[in-house]
Amino acid sequence: MAIYPTSDTDLRVPAARLIRVVRAVFVRCGMSDKDAALLAESLVRADLRGVHSHGVLRVPDYVNKLTKEGVDPRGRPRIVSERAGAIVVDGDNSMGQISGSFAMKRAIEKARKNGVAIAAVRGSNHCGAIDWYTMMAARESMIGLAGTNALPTMAPWGGTDKIIGINPLSIAMPAARHPHFVLDFAFGATAHGKIRVYHQKANPIPEGWAFDADGQPTTDAGRALAGLIQPIGQYKGVGLGMAIGMIATLLSGAAYGTELGNMVKGPRPGLDGHFFAAIDIAAFQEVESFKTRVDAVIDEVHQSRPRAGGSRLYVPGEIEADLEFAYARDGIPLARRTVDDIVAAADALGVDSSGLFDLD
Repeated sequence: MAIYPTSDTDLRVPAARLIRVVRAVFVRCGMSDKDAALLAESLVRADLRGVHSHGVLRVPDYVNKLTKEGVDPRGRPRIVSERAGAIVVDGDNSMGQISGSFAMKRAIEKARKNGVAIAAVRGSNHCGAIDWYTMMAARESMIGLAGTNALPTMAPWGGTDKIIGINPLSIAMPAARHPHFVLDFAFGATAHGKIRVYHQKANPIPEGWAFDADGQPTTDAGRALAGLIQPIGQYKGVGLGMAIGMIATLLSGAAYGTELGNMVKGPRPGLDGHFFAAIDIAAFQEVESFKTRVDAVIDEVHQSRPRAGGSRLYVPGEIEADLEFAYARDGIPLARRTVDDIVAAADALGVDSSGLFDLD
């Protein structure tokens, strides 16, 4: 995950107050109270874990999707077909968090019977941070896997045409003493939303994150937004991104790559695709023994030697877990631009956002 630069203008906002305002915004967009609560919680949870690119930064975009760009605020996901542990879900043009949560819950239910289940989703939209779904499985003593397609922001290795998404993958495994092992990453060196955070703060992005429109490396956030995201591992990252995008779309019949849209015009509503898999540990090993062995793997990392001048060594998910604890206690640090955008969206919909600033 990216550790975002802090700013003197950042505002610390309590999570509960943020959820309350964002939930009210989505209700005014036509969502049911239950769906609005789920969507708000998923965004704020991303911010709590330091993944601001997939947090409440997205509120204005989501309001536009729900009110102007054709996403159905009342869309109801449904199971299209189900054969043993193979499930196809149609999201009914709902927000991706609604169809994704529906699909992962069903995969968990079927995994309890079959040991393994995978739900392929079509008819969906942007689904947010995908560790939201894999941690659903980990909390049920299962291994969770999830992947999604994304709007194209990368080029084939050596090219300049923006035709491949960074198409993230998440894997979560439960532990006994430690926080869940949670891997959540895209096959680009960063996410488009992370570059937006740096652009909002007027900070340069780290080297190795992006190319400009001509395929040349850049640290200028504005040029990066107009250019290309660099893949991780060069051609390997491109290939892995393609593979996850294909699994996330071709199994369900969703739109792949440029079929979904582009970063200029945005995605075509209701064409997004994802996959969500659950592996019931109890079908393979005694659960507590498995969790204890996950702890042992984590302990081995903690006990290994850092390089000279280095600090504590982490496994995937630990930094986010530490941030979640700290931000739940002290408030979530948000860029003033992010807060201003939420307030503007709330005001336009007649939602009282004054509670965000009552930080006594």
